Amino acid sequence: MLLAEVVAASREVSATRSRTAKVVTMAACLAEAGPDEREVVASYLGGSLLQRRTGLGWRGVSGLPEPGEDPSLLVLEVHDAFERLAAMSGTGSQGRRAEAVAELFRRATADEQAWLRGVVTGAVRQGALDALVQEAVAKAADVPLAEVRRAAMLAGGTVPIVTLAFEQGVPGLRGVGLEVGRPVLPMLAASAPDLEAALAKAGPGPVAVETKLDGIRIQVHRRGDEVVVATRSLDDITARLPEVVEAALSLPATTVVLDGEALALDDAGRPRAFQETASRTAQAGGVAVTPYFFDVLHLDAHDLLDAPGHERQAALERLVPEAWRVPRLVTDDLAEARSFLAGALAAGHEGVR
Repeated sequence: MLLAEVVAASREVSATRSRTAKVVTMAACLAEAGPDEREVVASYLGGSLLQRRTGLGWRGVSGLPEPGEDPSLLVLEVHDAFERLAAMSGTGSQGRRAEAVAELFRRATADEQAWLRGVVTGAVRQGALDALVQEAVAKAADVPLAEVRRAAMLAGGTVPIVTLAFEQGVPGLRGVGLEVGRPVLPMLAASAPDLEAALAKAGPGPVAVETKLDGIRIQVHRRGDEVVVATRSLDDITARLPEVVEAALSLPATTVVLDGEALALDDAGRPRAFQETASRTAQAGGVAVTPYFFDVLHLDAHDLLDAPGHERQAALERLVPEAWRVPRLVTDDLAEARSFLAGALAAGHEGVR
């Protein structure tokens, strides 16, 4: 498949505000891709490279050669070129990288150069979020969207399940399960303007109201003595949060997957500025952080993803000390929920969820 076909699809997607039109365009592009191209095409349609780091930034793609006249670059050629760029290191790598970039961009047309520059710098703006790519995969592979979303969540991304969707369909997607040590995508949430609207949306009966902490979203996986701490974007920050690792190892479990936040507190126990907490994602030292967990997805060989919320909460309370749990209230009383919200705000937190 020519890169020009992906670039044309990306241009069409960015030119419309219609969600349906975006999905139709992306699905058609995916359907045209060959079996060995689909994962790359899915990533490109989402506006990103498969390589997390390439060593390139704005400066590396600023002084480009004259563009080519006719499209000739293949999608897999471009992917291989970025693989080589990502692997470059050591003495002389800067010069080799510049030569490789010039060679790649020299073959690209003007439209392809603009798209490549955007995808390298994270500046592709086409409204094709991962959720839309999932819809396109479901449409192109003719499988239910719910199956694609669940498999993508458990696999840690849409790209890893594209081939399964096309080649194995629903059975293949349902074969993707929670794997301790492999971070899963965070579940999406909806917002409400106030407590009344939130309670109305939740429906009749008691609801769980939790303090919303302004910290680093963390997902903690433990298998025996091995711990992995991942961020919302699934970056591995285990080495930067030794206090979270220590807390996870102290829990009475063999295998566990926890969802929560890491928060830096001052001497009075109030949250520090978010910037101080966030600085820990870049370095292992600095202010100490405290883990606060609000959900347990797996516990000692038992997946709890599909268990009712009250069962997961009971498991969390048995496993995690109260000092490391996000404050929670279960109620169907609006006044009680308002009082809980006031307490959360007084303590310096963002609010409730």
